[in-house]
Amino acid sequence: MLFMMIIKASKNSEGLNIRQPHLEKLMDQYNLDLIHAGVRVMAKGLHPSSEGIRFSHVEPGKEPIISYGPFESTKDVVAGFFLIDVKTKEEAIFWASRVPDPMGNGEGQVELREVWS
Repeated sequence: MLFMMIIKASKNSEGLNIRQPHLEKLMDQYNLDLIHAGVRVMAKGLHPSSEGIRFSHVEPGKEPIISYGPFESTKDVVAGFFLIDVKTKEEAIFWASRVPDPMGNGEGQVELREVWS
């Protein structure tokens, strides 16, 4: 079963995205744990939404409306993701609950979603 752990954006990831060595160490270890367990398919961080382009389909049959970032609400923005291949939903929850605080300052939020097969 494929699951995506979606790392939500924060003021930090959308702003200066200041590197935090202790957080990088935690994330590196977490990635190694996923690899050693044989469940990690892919993990990537994304550039801030200031470099993004959004295509909104608001009317059927019409061209999408194109908006250029940054996008104001960080709750609607993805900062990165992990894609894992596990046997059960419970195993996915196990791994998602162990993601270190992605932003390192109490702003981190991870959303777990199953990928359609």
